[in-house]
Amino acid sequence: MQEFLLIVHLIIVIALVATILMQRSEGGALGMGGGPGGMMTARGAANFLTRATTLLAIAFIGLSLGLAIMARQTTAPTSVLDEIEGEEQGTQLPDLEIPN
Repeated sequence: MQEFLLIVHLIIVIALVATILMQRSEGGALGMGGGPGGMMTARGAANFLTRATTLLAIAFIGLSLGLAIMARQTTAPTSVLDEIEGEEQGTQLPDLEIPN
């Protein structure tokens, strides 16, 4: 189940990147984009891309949270303090004599 959701997650990521890159640049901060000669400049295409980006972003965040919860449930809870106590009991440093 987790592998299937991971594949769906990757497909959503690729689609999200593609829809973001297809959108027209509004700022033109780097001196490119924003011109009338873009591939999809119609207002209907802009609305579609905006909605598609929103839906893909919601799916991405939801699936990310779901995968994180599933991954957390498969591992046993541990504490850092348990690891420190185990190291203290298992090994001791040898006494070093400092020459004068």
